Amino acid sequence: MQFVWNGKLPRKKNWALENIRWQHDWVLIIDADERITPELEREIRQAIRRTDVDGFYLNRRFWFLGGWIRHCGYFPSWNLRLFRHRQGRYEQVEIDDDIASGDNEVHEHVLLNGRAEFLSAAMEHYAFPDIATFIEKHNRYSTWEAAASANLHQQSGGRTLGATPFGTAAERKRWLKRLAAKAPFRPIWRFLYHYLWKQGFRDGHRGWVLCRLLAWYERMIVLKERELKDRAANRGPAGS
Repeated sequence: MQFVWNGKLPRKKNWALENIRWQHDWVLIIDADERITPELEREIRQAIRRTDVDGFYLNRRFWFLGGWIRHCGYFPSWNLRLFRHRQGRYEQVEIDDDIASGDNEVHEHVLLNGRAEFLSAAMEHYAFPDIATFIEKHNRYSTWEAAASANLHQQSGGRTLGATPFGTAAERKRWLKRLAAKAPFRPIWRFLYHYLWKQGFRDGHRGWVLCRLLAWYERMIVLKERELKDRAANRGPAGS
């Protein structure tokens, strides 16, 4: 069975969860630039023996400019990566067909129909070995963020992650994004949030550079959101 993307939903991970004949109940989602440490492997082997839990959040530790980021809002970084394949599906965020966002889920989160807990050992994420890699990835990410912003900031019948200050780390982050969506000077606030509130200054030079780049990333999202609005306005009403 081969996945062929038609430019619409579902993307690759949801398609695989729905169509592959899995031999085991549990799936572990891991990207090519991520590594499972021996400590985490032992913890996973124990976790999947449990019958009272349907998923586990894994913590990611980010590698940037030759060292680990320990603050900046990047650690801890909890993601639901280990779950029973029947119980988990990625949120479905609708965007225009002409947006080149790729065939795979990138920033979408897993929605779990069941109970989840946390594993303590961290997964290593060699995401940004240099600045060029950060810029290349976040140029693509900002395109998706801008195109998806309208649907990310509203409920969509259980198909998208909730936005609440009292939920999971991902739900709290989504809530903050909703609050910030219409705020002026978003790049400045983004820098202050990561560098001061999330103590990026404690990561020294790496923290300073990363927080500056995150402000640039926010600026890219703002500009692309404006570009998409202008493009829609120039097209006018459907059928005109």
